[in-house]
Amino acid sequence: MSQRAADAVFQGLFALTDIRSILRITAPSHQLDDDQKKKAEKALASVEKQIAILREELL
Repeated sequence: MSQRAADAVFQGLFALTDIRSILRITAPSHQLDDDQKKKAEKALASVEKQIAILREELL
């Protein structure tokens, strides 16, 4: 595995941790306010980017 792929794994996990944090704060209804929605959108974009990197590096 390349260093770039390893970094992508960790960066993706950090972004997922950010999403998990938002979900924990908003439990049990998971009604996100505008700021939380922006943070979730940014984290999801990061996860998608890291997945694209992993596809390039591993497949």
